Amino acid sequence: MPVTLATINDVPELTKLVNKAYRGDSSKKGWTTEAHLLDGNRIDEETMAGYFTVPGIYILKYTNESDGSIDGCVYLEEKDNKLYLGMLSVDPDLQAGGIGRMLLLEAEQFALSLNLHIIGITVISTRTELISWYQRRGYRPTGEMLPFHVAEKFGIPREKIELIVMEKPLKNE
Repeated sequence: MPVTLATINDVPELTKLVNKAYRGDSSKKGWTTEAHLLDGNRIDEETMAGYFTVPGIYILKYTNESDGSIDGCVYLEEKDNKLYLGMLSVDPDLQAGGIGRMLLLEAEQFALSLNLHIIGITVISTRTELISWYQRRGYRPTGEMLPFHVAEKFGIPREKIELIVMEKPLKNE
């Protein structure tokens, strides 16, 4: 199966993938880029490795069966009786090929396996195409807006950024 839990051994490849998907020139090949909003890296290896030391945080990875490369990943965190989903990343050269949808479905099944029946996400409010993508998959805005967390080492926003909170209720099927 191409989607499995990532391990600490995957940190270098996961970090490279997330940065490639979100920032810099390589991210501009895909439609999930944040390069027009922020400079710098999306994550570093120290932060990524730290996720593997915190109970309730998981990273699912999509591994290419032909060459073993990690071509997609998603961050999951148990929080307030919900599963928070973030950092959904797919190699920009492979976006729009179903990997993101597969990771999202696997994350939903993972939530249910933890007996969590709501997935929550935050999306940059100006990313209307991304908001629409999630809406087509059953995620709905809650009406809550959050400020964007600024961390200098991961880039200073070029403009004020707010996050829209979205949720999807899950059913056992």
